[in-house]
Amino acid sequence: MAGTKKIKNALVSVFHKDNLDEIIKKLHSEGVNFISTGGTQSFIEGLGIPCQAVESLTGYPSILGGRVKTLHPKIFGGILGRRELEGDREQMAKYEIPEIDLVIVDLYPFEATVASGASEQDIIEKIDIGGISLIRAAAKNFKDVVIVASKEQYQPLLDVLNADGAETTLEKRKWFAEKAFGVSSHYDTAINAYFKKSLGE
Repeated sequence: MAGTKKIKNALVSVFHKDNLDEIIKKLHSEGVNFISTGGTQSFIEGLGIPCQAVESLTGYPSILGGRVKTLHPKIFGGILGRRELEGDREQMAKYEIPEIDLVIVDLYPFEATVASGASEQDIIEKIDIGGISLIRAAAKNFKDVVIVASKEQYQPLLDVLNADGAETTLEKRKWFAEKAFGVSSHYDTAINAYFKKSLGE
């Protein structure tokens, strides 16, 4: 089918891991390789499934108290590279950038942290940077990449995997992209509302 893409490599970096195990096991059974960070990497390996650390791909550790983990050309190049463009493919090969075909990410719980009455410092630390960037990059390149931007999309992804294996249609990828931009829009709106309130506007 035109527009159908095979998922070969998946980047998984999530806050909520409930109900994720079934997805990971299904992807593994389809021969998908995993790249991950911190707690999510430990979660995947705890299922007995191999997982490459982001740090081993980028050559950089998680730095600045965890503020910078995935922000690197080897990650974003793998997501944003246009598979149909020879120039992009050549650059990816030159710089040893793997194609990342699936991104599963959910964002730090900013709204819940605000609602809990946490300090401003704790609230600011819950403004996700890497996650929101991964969502936007993967959704932008929906022609090649599947983006799962919150735990609400775990079940739709599992439905696709159970129906079609590790293959997705362009229509499905665009559907996930639309949901992803909805997630990023809501998230930034919540952050904007917090700043407005803190300034007394």
